[in-house]
Amino acid sequence: MAHFFKRLAKAAPIAFNRGFTSQPKSSFTSFRIPFGAIAAFSGGISYYYHFSSPNLVHLDEISEETGPNTGLSLSLSLSLSLSLSIYIYIYIYTHTHTHKHTHQLEAINHTRNSLNPDKWIEFKLQDRAKVSHNAHLFRFSFDPTVKLGLDVASCLITRAPLGQDAEGKTKYVIRPYTPISDPDSRGYFDLLIKVYPEGKMSQHFASLKPGDVVEVKGPIEKLRYTPNMKKHIGMIAGGTGITPMLQVIEAILKNPDDNTQVSLLYANVSPDDILLKQKLDVLAASYPNLKIFYTVDNPSKNWKGGSGYITKDMSVKGLPAPSDDTLILVCGPPGMMNHISGDKAKDRSQGEVSGILKELGYTEKMVYKF
Repeated sequence: MAHFFKRLAKAAPIAFNRGFTSQPKSSFTSFRIPFGAIAAFSGGISYYYHFSSPNLVHLDEISEETGPNTGLSLSLSLSLSLSLSIYIYIYIYTHTHTHKHTHQLEAINHTRNSLNPDKWIEFKLQDRAKVSHNAHLFRFSFDPTVKLGLDVASCLITRAPLGQDAEGKTKYVIRPYTPISDPDSRGYFDLLIKVYPEGKMSQHFASLKPGDVVEVKGPIEKLRYTPNMKKHIGMIAGGTGITPMLQVIEAILKNPDDNTQVSLLYANVSPDDILLKQKLDVLAASYPNLKIFYTVDNPSKNWKGGSGYITKDMSVKGLPAPSDDTLILVCGPPGMMNHISGDKAKDRSQGEVSGILKELGYTEKMVYKF
């Protein structure tokens, strides 16, 4: 009988091993049927039945007188056929259900988010890179089997400890940032941050090394973008105000069914301050529905873009005209916001439109301030 079990184990190693070795617990069931053990046990019963049945012994005795041992051959055939049938059933059952449970687990993971709008979550810094004289790209990692949970267009809130108050409680500095990585990216997200000498949060980011963590909460939804929501979207950005614009731009360009036209006016202090210019230029060269115009306060000798602040003339030439099918997005430092569209209201609602955009006839329904 030991010889039979060895042959069965070799013929059905997967079922045999699964029947007698421990398996990871599944979230779908708390009870595991030892199919491999059943297969081996069934084979053993067939083997025992062959050697113990008086009828088969009687057949053997007759066969000794009349001819070849047909009873033995028949019983062995039945035994092996039974064991093989059980193994095939076990293999199909376990193979099918294992894949089914795997797909169910994947489906559950795809609906889970790394971000939590009500809880601070630690994200580890994977890597960092300098992209300009005062801006850095920070890549944070998370479980690649789950989604980040970021919609277009939305931002994250970050916080860092900043000493203690009079009661000994930890004080924090809190700042919002918009990831520039694809919201569907698995396992990481990227933040583009300009480091200011007096910036408490940006200085904290500048001190981070790979392996350090940052607490994050979110997402905080800004503008709920949907494909083809407007025929033409105009954008005015200054400095790091490019980050929410890039999020919307990439969402439009990666969708072949989105026919939205995009026009971007991007203002900076100098050519060296233009963030992600190489990436933006590649996108503009690759997609005819994206037009970009750069302007800087301090142009270099070989500069071919605009000079100075964004003017009414630049806006007329570079933006879609006021229309129900037009939306103008604005993001930048307070001075630029006041000059272009007016800042948000004190309660952080959109407030009234003023500045250049009001002079050109744009209404509150046509303008969104990040």
